[in-house]
Amino acid sequence: MPFLAAAILSVSTLAVAQADDFVIASYGGSFGEALKTCHVPAFEKATGATVSVKLGNSSQTAAALRATKGNPDFDVAFLDDAFAVQTGNEGLNERLDRAKLSHAGDLIPGAWGKNDSYVVTMVTATVLIYDPKVVKTPPTSWLDLFDPHYAGKNVIADISNAAGWQFLLALNKIKGGTLDNIDPGVAAIRPLAQGSTVLYTQADQVVTLFERGEVAIAAWYPNNAAAAVSRGLSLAVAYPKEGAVGILATMVIPKGAKKRELAYRFIEQVLSPEGQKCFSERAMIGPANIKVQLSDKVAQIVPYGETLQDAWFVDPEIVARQMPLWTRRWQREVAR
Repeated sequence: MPFLAAAILSVSTLAVAQADDFVIASYGGSFGEALKTCHVPAFEKATGATVSVKLGNSSQTAAALRATKGNPDFDVAFLDDAFAVQTGNEGLNERLDRAKLSHAGDLIPGAWGKNDSYVVTMVTATVLIYDPKVVKTPPTSWLDLFDPHYAGKNVIADISNAAGWQFLLALNKIKGGTLDNIDPGVAAIRPLAQGSTVLYTQADQVVTLFERGEVAIAAWYPNNAAAAVSRGLSLAVAYPKEGAVGILATMVIPKGAKKRELAYRFIEQVLSPEGQKCFSERAMIGPANIKVQLSDKVAQIVPYGETLQDAWFVDPEIVARQMPLWTRRWQREVAR
């Protein structure tokens, strides 16, 4: 799940895209693995298309859309909602036709972007992830990351990753700041960032840090943590009492995409109850389709029920507008 922009896209691929491939821009990690399992095979079988996937975070994908304006390298893209707002405002997204999506009426409130420039497909969050072998008392607050006991054993994200700006805003809110004034958050996060093991840019970097025992607690994503647990890593999820910061993963059809009908078929697959159920159970990400019922195991990990109600979903229009300023301040005052 998870979320500033480099000028040039630099990502790995699951396959080398050919001219006749249907190309998807997607996050990597457990998200990318679930994509290959739950959506790609069903889509290929139904359409006869051959899929290639370009991996990258939202800032990289948004940068690629800008660099190839009107002639995109992919046919459909996953983006965090703040980035989908940015690309929509820049005229880089096609307006989606709800009539072509049979599950359009089954989605959570707020699932459609302004002028239908994107559609929400999944729900996750930035939360606290910790190693219960080291952290004996489960954390309950964002401020637990500052516990001197974990000095040098904590990790937070760079602002180019969703967890970075989301933790900054959560801390800013606790310290009395607002979305128009992040001075308290910047002042509070600076020493933590400078003492953090690394300011990660890709979610999977954190797996290696936990595997090596270099960190004990992180502001990270429950879906990535759950995937690591399934491979034997000792990790647990804690939702801060102040509320997790919600992440809405969206899909857009880039302006100028040449395979728009196939793009609609793929979005239809992603929004279907079967596709959503499969993806949520495998990637540990909450569904956007309200008809999906999760297993108890998944419901305890993803934003769902009470934890979903308590999550803070920052207005993506504000994030899109303020992100350049926040990024400059981060680079000037935090990351140096």
